[in-house]
Amino acid sequence: MVPPYLNYKFLGESDCAAPCEPTRSGGGHMFFNQKEIKFARIWILIWSSLCCASTLFTVTTYLVDMQRFKYPERPIIFMSGCYTMVSIAYIAGFILGDKVVCNESFTPNGYKTVVQGTKKEGCTILFMMLYFFSMASSIWWVILSLTWFLAAGMKWGHEAIESNSQYFHLAAWAVPAVKTISILAMGQIDGDMLSGVCFVGLNNLDPLRGFVLAPLFVYLFIGTSFLLAGFVSLFRIRTIMKHDGTKTEKLERLMVRIGVFSVLYTVPATIVIACFFYEQAFREHWERSWISQNCKGLDFPCPNQYTPRMTPDFTVYMIKYLNTLIVGITSGFWIWSDSVIVLSVNFYLGKVKLRVWVHIPEQLKGVRQEIQSVPVPSLLNKNCFLREAKRVGRDPGRKPCQGLVGGQQTHRMGTISCTCREGLRITVTCPNRIQCL
Repeated sequence: MVPPYLNYKFLGESDCAAPCEPTRSGGGHMFFNQKEIKFARIWILIWSSLCCASTLFTVTTYLVDMQRFKYPERPIIFMSGCYTMVSIAYIAGFILGDKVVCNESFTPNGYKTVVQGTKKEGCTILFMMLYFFSMASSIWWVILSLTWFLAAGMKWGHEAIESNSQYFHLAAWAVPAVKTISILAMGQIDGDMLSGVCFVGLNNLDPLRGFVLAPLFVYLFIGTSFLLAGFVSLFRIRTIMKHDGTKTEKLERLMVRIGVFSVLYTVPATIVIACFFYEQAFREHWERSWISQNCKGLDFPCPNQYTPRMTPDFTVYMIKYLNTLIVGITSGFWIWSDSVIVLSVNFYLGKVKLRVWVHIPEQLKGVRQEIQSVPVPSLLNKNCFLREAKRVGRDPGRKPCQGLVGGQQTHRMGTISCTCREGLRITVTCPNRIQCL
């Protein structure tokens, strides 16, 4: 029994809570034994640490060069930021052990009990971090799919998409905030013995269905719909380009990258939804079975009808936690390239320099001039070589390739060149023959 002022309710009985330690009658924790809980904590710690490292790298790369990541790709950065917070919540749960998810015994011979509601601050804080940012990451996935559709299907430029970014942020942060506040107001927060954090719907199936399962399904469905619509548009463009004899290698590479990233998100997200569906479908059976086995040793009313032993599959729960975090690990796939990795490492070392060449045709100036070495911080700005070329240009009024308006840009391994309408060509040679941009 727990004090009435806590307003706990467990399996339909008021002022009761699930035990947070093995029963004295020889049973383990509710559903899982001590060995499984220990393995789960370490399992979640490993994947949350990898997720945190991956997403921090992605976010740091963005902070170093914000202009590099424009819409429609920029939502990936915000997804990574959300998963950083999710992974930190799980890491905190491991460090704190049972301090957050368990109450000390309220009576001398009583059991530790699993936390419910909002009266334990640590539990509430971890719930807010975990739920808010996990829901926000799902909405950023929808926004990412929407921006890809606008770019590929509706032919929107990144400037047009970015002009609506305030609405994206409103949806991504306001919707999870409203849901989080609603859960707090209802007091539907429960401790999770497997992860050491608190979440919604662990003691009551209705909040699980309404605040977790249904939103995740809706977000995945909407995002996948936008994604498929964008792919249809890209295939049409590819067909037209091939019919006109235009090279489609770059477009095909873009389609492959979008496709791979989509699989890296949709497959884990689908698995997580399937795991939640499995949980909500069978939890009542597990609860009836558990109470039939342990009611006498817990001073809990025994059911009239005995229920055979039935427990959840521990592997399903481990798969759920893995796929919850693996999306964060792969969220940086879009920007993981040799150029980003090498440039990021070299930025922190502060040692790499570029050689920038400006080529001006004979009819203009007949000059070939080498610019002095450009430091890494300038390199990380994608238009740095344009500004440096302008700085040493023979004609102060000329703006060589500024913004590449009316010009063409070509890439090769190790170099990047742009050619303007005036015939000016600028080439940047990168160290170690990496791709510049």
